[in-house]
Amino acid sequence: MKDNTIGKLLLRRSQLTPQSYALGWIEAGEIKNLSFQNYKISIEQIALGLIKHGLHVGDRVAILGATSKEWHLCDMATLCSRGVVVPVYPSYLGHEIVYILNHSETKILIVENDNQMEKLTPHLGELKGLELIISITQLGEEVLKKFRNQIKFITLKDLVAQGSEDLRAHPDLLEETIKQQKPEETASIIYTSGTTGEPKGAVITQFAFACMLSNVQSFIKGAFHSADRSLVFLPLSHVLGRCDSLLPLIFGWQAVYAESIEKVADNLLLVKPTIMLAVPRIFEKIYQKINEQVARSPLWKQQAFKVGIQAAEMYYDKIDQDRSPNAGELLAFKAAQKVIFNTIYQKFGGRIRYLVSGGAPLSPEIIKFLRYSNLTVLEGYGLTETIAPCSLNPLERQMPGTVGKPLGDVEFRFAEDGEILIKTEALFKEYFHNPEATREAFTENGWFKSGDIGHFTPEGFLQITDRKKDIIITSGGKNVAPQKIENMLKSQRWISQAVVIGDKRKYLTAIIGIEKERFFDQLEKLGLSHDCTQIELAQHPQIKELIQGDIDKVNQGLAQFETIKEFCVAPTEFTTANYLTPSLKIKRKLVSKDFGDQIEAMYQ
Repeated sequence: MKDNTIGKLLLRRSQLTPQSYALGWIEAGEIKNLSFQNYKISIEQIALGLIKHGLHVGDRVAILGATSKEWHLCDMATLCSRGVVVPVYPSYLGHEIVYILNHSETKILIVENDNQMEKLTPHLGELKGLELIISITQLGEEVLKKFRNQIKFITLKDLVAQGSEDLRAHPDLLEETIKQQKPEETASIIYTSGTTGEPKGAVITQFAFACMLSNVQSFIKGAFHSADRSLVFLPLSHVLGRCDSLLPLIFGWQAVYAESIEKVADNLLLVKPTIMLAVPRIFEKIYQKINEQVARSPLWKQQAFKVGIQAAEMYYDKIDQDRSPNAGELLAFKAAQKVIFNTIYQKFGGRIRYLVSGGAPLSPEIIKFLRYSNLTVLEGYGLTETIAPCSLNPLERQMPGTVGKPLGDVEFRFAEDGEILIKTEALFKEYFHNPEATREAFTENGWFKSGDIGHFTPEGFLQITDRKKDIIITSGGKNVAPQKIENMLKSQRWISQAVVIGDKRKYLTAIIGIEKERFFDQLEKLGLSHDCTQIELAQHPQIKELIQGDIDKVNQGLAQFETIKEFCVAPTEFTTANYLTPSLKIKRKLVSKDFGDQIEAMYQ
């Protein structure tokens, strides 16, 4: 690859399409735009500011904050000035942030605001190598007082001003720096969100990042292009969000940054993206909201919705079998599209061509439902160690329930126990300061051990069945993949999260997570007020009846040994503050530990 670093990709793109929009953001209900030419200048200003304040080749720069254009520009500036970016989840607590800063030997910290800085101020004495703090927004005087005399500080605004002066004096400095970049240089250390133990830092080179982008580009075969537009809202501290933010470098499209995850629904209507990357939780919430609205609507509307779903199922069953729907089936489907499904399509802005889902398995039921609404979901697969996508469902044909085919140079093999083994140039180099974990992550002949169990379908699509460490073996010797069952449970009306239990037990049980908002239209019937607690909800017998109904539906589609025999409703909502990782995966060990008494009661 000629353009084998992020910096070289930036130079090439800014020369190819200097006047095209590269980046966008929302202010006062309007989209503001930055051309690739001005995008490059913005990156140069921050990069030269960082160099002025002592950034050298290989120095670590941590970024702590929510997704924003500033986060991305600081990321690009560091990558282009031969620094190493250490993304930090904004949901992390103070001691977790300190661990990552110290373990990665971070020299410069870019922090979003007062709230994020407040997490660190009690731990300043524990920080070992931190020399400079840069704030994206102006910090309050009370916060500044707590650290200003201990660590050098500057606002991003002032850093940009200083970088602008140096850019005028040395207009070619960053380009010269980029030309000196070596593909084997470390670009980023991305810490896994850690469902168990301390997070590990995956060391990713410039070449690996460039290869990942090249693999995506070769797989897409020109179907994504410069006229496309994406809405970026995933955490940039997560590898999938990071991938999303870098795609304009290869496709030349505009990435518009959402105001926040809470405003995505409104921002979709304004931005009208054509491509959108998201994690399953986003699609699950959309699916649940639509089902809730249908359940609250008059009976005739519920019936019309049911008939529409049946018409769509019949239509696509024929299409998937390479058969032509008859005139009646075609007419019924067109009517359903016009009356029901077009409304759903418009909620995404009315221009979506492809939705890309990754980070965890997405229920085939949800994929099919979105497909009925003319929303094509390309489900993919990847890990932090593979720098996000290493497989994706092809544009010409998607197989719900699979994660598609390998991208570019990616190769898959399967170990004797079904573990997926991966080989690609788009792979992490090692775990930082952890040679033992690095050795354990690879086979003797250099294949990366994913930790996921899977196989190829007869059509050559990769199907993931579960995480290797999560497989349940019942006392009767049956192997159960809990993820499949959990996804089925989460697609029901009343269940928002589910953790299946049953290793070395006679039968399966589940810890069920619920969200209060799903029960709002039921509260009056249940004799509960709108300010009732999560505990009151969890203990209410009729809530348990509703959930039992959902579980009964799921059990009908399972083998006898896979069915859920007992369940317990968690008295607290599952969030990143307790039982979800920042990438929204369940912390199974913590759930099993905290609900130990309830689990034992289900087996008495």
